[in-house]
Order: sequence, then C-alpha cells, then structure tokens
Amino acid sequence: MLQRPAAALASTPELLAGRAQRAWLLFTAVAMAIIAAALYGAGLYGRSTEIEALTTQGRTDANLKVALLRAVLENPRALPLLLSEDQQVHDALTQRSPASIDMLNRKLEGLVSGTKASVLYVTGTDGFAIASSNWREPVSFVGSDYSFRAYFSGAMQTGTAEYFALGNVSKRPGLYISRRVDGASGPLGVVVVKMEFDQLEADWHEANRPAFVSDAHGVVLITSVPSWRFLTTEPLSRPVLAEIRASQQFGDAPLVPLPITRPEALSSDVALVHALTPGSSDAEYLRLSTAVPSTSWRLDYLVPAEAPIAAAQREMRLLVLGVLVPLIALAAYLLWRRQSAQMRIAAEQAARAELERRVVERTQDLSRARDRLQAEIADHRSTEAKLQVMQQELVQANRLATLGQVAAGVAHEINQPVATIRAYADNARVFLERKQSASAEENLGAIAALTERIGTITEELKAFARKGRTAAEPVELRSVIEGAVVLLRSRFAGRLDALAITPPPPALKVMGNRLRLEQVLINLFQNALEALDGRDGARVEVAAAEKDDDVTLTVSDNGPGIPPAILKSLFTPFNTSKEKGLGLGLVISKDIVADYGGHIEVTSGDQGTRFTIHLSKAGAA
Repeated sequence: MLQRPAAALASTPELLAGRAQRAWLLFTAVAMAIIAAALYGAGLYGRSTEIEALTTQGRTDANLKVALLRAVLENPRALPLLLSEDQQVHDALTQRSPASIDMLNRKLEGLVSGTKASVLYVTGTDGFAIASSNWREPVSFVGSDYSFRAYFSGAMQTGTAEYFALGNVSKRPGLYISRRVDGASGPLGVVVVKMEFDQLEADWHEANRPAFVSDAHGVVLITSVPSWRFLTTEPLSRPVLAEIRASQQFGDAPLVPLPITRPEALSSDVALVHALTPGSSDAEYLRLSTAVPSTSWRLDYLVPAEAPIAAAQREMRLLVLGVLVPLIALAAYLLWRRQSAQMRIAAEQAARAELERRVVERTQDLSRARDRLQAEIADHRSTEAKLQVMQQELVQANRLATLGQVAAGVAHEINQPVATIRAYADNARVFLERKQSASAEENLGAIAALTERIGTITEELKAFARKGRTAAEPVELRSVIEGAVVLLRSRFAGRLDALAITPPPPALKVMGNRLRLEQVLINLFQNALEALDGRDGARVEVAAAEKDDDVTLTVSDNGPGIPPAILKSLFTPFNTSKEKGLGLGLVISKDIVADYGGHIEVTSGDQGTRFTIHLSKAGAA
C-alpha cells in the first residue's frame, strides 16, 4: 500500500473539499494560460510559414513578370539603331524635300504596323519632327517641337536615350527610345520610337494581383491598376517634384503617394503592407520588389496575404487545440482521480476513527481496497505489455513494407538483363546442337557478363533506396546509347528496326555514370517499343543535341500516347498502365538523372510521346 504524509492522513473530507476547489481554480487558470500561449504561438508560426510560402510563390510570379517586361522592351530597342543607319532617313534629314519626307512617312507607317511600337518619328537637330508613322492622323507628330524632351537632348548628347513620359500630343503614356542620326559632317537628327504597355497592363490586370513598375524617383509608370499610374512609392522631395513639373514628363499628374500604408519590412525586398485598391476595402498584401534588368526601374508585386495568413493561422490553431484539449482533459481526469482517491482515503480514515472497535470490519475494508489496487496494477501491467507487443508489430510491418518496395524495385530492374540471359541461353543451346561451339561460347561469355550486370544493378538499386549517389564522371553518350540497345536486342528481336537513332559525335560526353544512364535509356526504349507493339509504321526516334553547358537526349515515338490519368502522376511509384508493370522504371530513371544535376521532361498526345533528358555537358565550367 502507498505511504502518504501524516498531514494528508489527518485531513478531513471538508478540508480536502476546500483544497480540491482551490486546485481546480488553479488548474483552470493554468490550462487557460497554456491554451492562450499555445494559440498565440500557433498563430505566429502559421503566419510565418504562410508568409514564407507566399514569398516563394510571389518571387516566382514577379520574376516571370520581369521576364515578360524585358521581352516586350527588347524588340522596339532595335528599331532606332536600324533606322539611324537607314539611307531614306539620311536623305530626308539632309534633303528635306517633300518626296524624300513622303517616302520616309510611308516607311515609318509600314514599320509600325509590323512591330509592337506605338509610333515612330524622326526629328531634325532643332527638335522639330519632320516625319512620323502617324502622319495621316489628326494628332500627327509632324511639325511638333520635341527639343524640350529629355530623350531628344539625351540622344543628341550621348547618342541614345530612353525616357518614359506622357505624350504632349497624344496624352498617352509610353517609353520613348531615341537614337542620334550621324552624318558625314555631324549630327543630322534623332530617330524616336514610342512604345506603350496597354496589352502588358491588361495581362497583369487579369491576374487580379496588383503589380506596378516605378522609375528611379519612385513614380509609377506601368501598372495593372490604372488609377495608380503616376502616383509615387514615396513622397517626392520639392527639388525633384519641381524638376518633373518643369520637364512636363507626366503632364499635370498629382504625383501623390500610393494608397499603401503600414509597411512591415520582412527583408530588403519583401514587406507586409496595407493597400486600398479600387472597388475594395483596405487589405493586407505581401509586397515583393525586384529590379528590372537593363533599366533603372523596379517592379513591385502585391500578393493578397490577409485571407491565406488567416487560414493558415486558423488551421494551425485548430491543430494545436486538437493536441492540447485531449492532454488537458487527461490531466483533469488524473487530477480528479487523485482528489477522489484522497477523499476516499480521508473518508476511510474518518470511518476508522469512529469505528475503532470494528477492527475486523476495518481490516476487511482495507484488504478489499488493497485487492482493488493490485487488480488495477495488474491491469496496467497487462495493458503496458499489450502496447509493447503492438509497437513491435508496427515496427515489423513497417520493415516488411520497406523490404517489399526494395524487392519490387530489384525485380523490375533485373528483369531486362534476365530476359537477355534467357535469350542468350536459348541461342547457346541451338549453337551446341549445331556443333557451333565458338558461337555458344560467345553467348556463354555474354551470359556471364550479364550476371555481373545483375549484381551491379542490385547494388545500384540499393543505393537508390538509400537515396545515395554514384560519383559523376565524363561518359560518352554514344556508348551509353549503344549499351542500352545491346541489352534490348535479344528481348525485342525483330522490333529494334523501329529504333531510328541519330548517333551523337564520339567526342560528346556528359557527366554521369554509364551503367546508371544505360538504365534510364533501357526504361525509355522499352516503354516506347512496348507502346508500339503491333502498330504499323512503328518508329522510335532518338537524337541528341548540345547547347552551351546542356546536352539534351530525346526519345520520341508515334504511339497512342500516355493516358491523361497516368500522365499526371507519371513519376509516382507504382503508377503504371501495364498489367504486369510495377510502375518503378520512370521513378528510378528520374532519380538517376537528378543525381547528376539533370531532369526529365515528357509531352504526350494522340500523335505519340516524347521524353527529353537534360544532362550536364562534361568539361563545362
């Protein structure tokens, strides 16, 4: 029987009831404090993890937008350079005859219709436009004075300039790209191309996530929110504001700060802000800022963060409650049980004091209490033993599942050389019957080599199961292809004619391991040949190409294609459309290629399937 302090033994049921009430009050206060702290911590953790996820996705989207903006900028930049060397431009600037200017007007008009430029025009050294692509329109630039524009003065001084401004005739914003036209005796004039970003802004607007590009002063130039154009990311200083007003760069735009407040910096280019967008109330966004290469601009991208962060916090708090509530309930149960035991002991002590003369009855009560306690102890021990047995069974089941996956992978990978061994053995038997010992001996040698190959494959698959990597070394791509074809020759006798291989140059080498790369090609060749089984005009094309530090090897067939349900999870283990397939070949192939810094792409349709393997070129810096 457990020994208890004398003070506890002397406690009465009334004293224990008072202590129990105070204990429950303290327990409730501690439990509420723990729950509050846990919910607060879960909210912080859910917020940080969701912000990290939003940042990662937002950076990817922002980089795509920057790439699209650069692509839009590149084409028009070449036009001023080409036109500055054009003979018709030189003739119009030197002769100034109506015929030469008319020819230049028509040429500029034709160039605009075939490019993404908004307008093309040519000015003299005095800044007056002598020809323009919009010469037929009421808002023609011909005859307008642009000498006050920075893109004109910049081109005259340095030879070229870029300047974003509001058109003083068209009243439409755009980027002006200018280049000086030089003659034998000095400058003749300036060629200017204006490009507008309406389509780009429309594409950004469809994403329903605010994005804008600002210049070195922080003035918004390009934006998916039209009402934000020519607002500023920060308040402008008086000298800068006066300079912009004097240049008429943005007309009479107010140049006031954007409705973006309460920034909380997370890093140098990421912050949490509150923004007020048209048609909606103030909301929290994740603001990502990145520079636009080849310009002085910056792109800011706002990712809605309020709803995702709230959802992540709610989910994390529910998870914490799901863990804490059962634990607190268990603690409450144990406290209640302890208090019940103390109350029972106190009641027994009081009864014993009152019934000293009933020693025998008291002894019997204590014996029964002891028996119950021993029974509880026995039950606890039995339960503990059962839990240990169940844990051991779970460990053993997990071990068997892992061994089953490894065994399935080994069976799949050695199936190809085993099939080849069988074919060589059958051929050797025929050679022996025909007394062709030399051929039989050659087949037996091949069988011995393939058995070594099986051992090597087993070791490689063990390494794959451990997520290990074989050291990469320069390997001839041609020898890898030839090795894979040799292993498939016996199994697909009569069907290898469908392989149309364009051999790569002998000097072309990639980084990897020949054995493991052969495994990849064997899987792809086998899948393609099996997909073409019984089809007329079956063809599997294999070709390699090199570009910079990258080597691509394509395996394409004209089969029926991969079903969409299989294609979506093509590289998932045990995903296969074959009746006897294990669905491990492509998984192993993908992992082998990834071990050497490459990757596999696949496209499939009714006209066939194409696998593209990207590998690192050997000797690349």
